Amino acid sequence: MDMNEGQILRQHLIDPEICIRCNTCEATCPVGAITHDSRNYVVDAEKCNLCMACVPPCPTGSIDNWRVVPKARAYSVSEQFDWDELPAELSTDQLAELGVNAAAPGASDADTTAAPADAGTAELAVSGSAAFNSALYGATLPPWSAAHPFTNLYGPKAAEKSITATVVGNVQVTEVGKDYDTHHVVLDFGRMPFPVLEGQSIGIIAPGVDEQGREHHARQYSIASPRNGERPGYNNVSLTIKRVLEDHQGRPVRGVASNYMCDLQVGDTVQVIGPFGTSFLMPNHPKSHLVMICTGTGSAPMRAMTEWRRRLRASGKFEGGKLLLFFGARTKEELPYFGPLQTLPKDFIDINFAFSRAAGQPKRYVQDAMRERAADVARLIADPNAFFYVCGLKAMEEGVVLALRDIAVDAGLNWDEHAAGLRREGRLHLETY
Repeated sequence: MDMNEGQILRQHLIDPEICIRCNTCEATCPVGAITHDSRNYVVDAEKCNLCMACVPPCPTGSIDNWRVVPKARAYSVSEQFDWDELPAELSTDQLAELGVNAAAPGASDADTTAAPADAGTAELAVSGSAAFNSALYGATLPPWSAAHPFTNLYGPKAAEKSITATVVGNVQVTEVGKDYDTHHVVLDFGRMPFPVLEGQSIGIIAPGVDEQGREHHARQYSIASPRNGERPGYNNVSLTIKRVLEDHQGRPVRGVASNYMCDLQVGDTVQVIGPFGTSFLMPNHPKSHLVMICTGTGSAPMRAMTEWRRRLRASGKFEGGKLLLFFGARTKEELPYFGPLQTLPKDFIDINFAFSRAAGQPKRYVQDAMRERAADVARLIADPNAFFYVCGLKAMEEGVVLALRDIAVDAGLNWDEHAAGLRREGRLHLETY
């Protein structure tokens, strides 16, 4: 037996310089190999099976990094938590010093034989007893007619480290008080090119340092404006940002970037990286339908898509299909853009609200609203020109997919075939956090 057999590991790592901490990789990983602390997202070498399910959904490419190391010297989770940048690749001589012959036959591809995840062959079943794996359902390809996105124009490893944007608007778009308010922030890039599409995101770098004296990492925000700007014809974008004062478990925490952004004044400047995202994009072909399912600030990309379609409709140059929106929040006071949504024509967009904490009312979630519109949703599942977009808290994903499955089955559709098709054809997009 070759003494090198099994000694080398091609270890999967996440680049902390590029990662925007969007949680996509951890949410996608089917074996729980990815975890995070307050600073970094990391991969546990003892759990990772190299299935590659996390690679296509990553908006920045930070997840697609590898280092050849001796198995016995694999980088631990605790080591990775403390990184500010990836370690240099070990040379052949360095590996030899560690007792590994990297030039041995087969060494270059050791431990890389696991097959990528494939929803076309995986069992497409949602079970309350099994862990829900969004990688089996969410598309990693954009709709065939989507415009070409530009990505990573500005960032740690781009030609330009970041770009400076000026705040030209900051308004509260919820009725709740300052503690949990949501803001609509408009950023102008002046003469610097910053092309974006609906469904893309950017990273904001908050000033200052963390408790360890390190500069803050960028925080990701979905763009809430259409491709030609919040103000048409100007080089600007808008964001939908909720002030974070507690984590998803209800524990007190003051979000660094969210509070910084919500407190900005007109004329202030911010550092931006990006844009990011190549799949959560809208179709551009005539009569294509959009089914938008969101909660809270997950409404940002839906607002962008809706506004772009509204402008196309006003121009008279585009024949759009059906727009169906399922929008959830705890109360209407916490729902961003509630007022403006009421002014959109009913023949333009079909809006369905779901409130889980409305006084004197039973809890109602977006999947409940979807089931109430089962006949319409079923027709759109079966329509190749219909595209589904889900954005909001991670907890909503399974409920939404279960609702789609039940609606399809009740309508006599073959769910396994349609679920695989929705993913394969870029028709079902999941972006949660």
